[in-house]
Amino acid sequence: MTGLGKMLMLVGGIIFIVGLLITFVKIGKLPGDIVIEKGNTTFYFPVMTSIVISIILSIIFFLVNRFR
Repeated sequence: MTGLGKMLMLVGGIIFIVGLLITFVKIGKLPGDIVIEKGNTTFYFPVMTSIVISIILSIIFFLVNRFR
């Protein structure tokens, strides 16, 4: 049961840190995101935002797997 407790604490800490980052760091509308506006229609495709989130999640999963 000790391993489960450590894992829950680690996941809780990661969720807390991600929550702080989302609150204070504006994620979205980064340079490299595609925005096309024509008339009343706007198309937004977050290319760079997706890459940044992918890198962050890869690091988090690597750290969780390493310390498990």
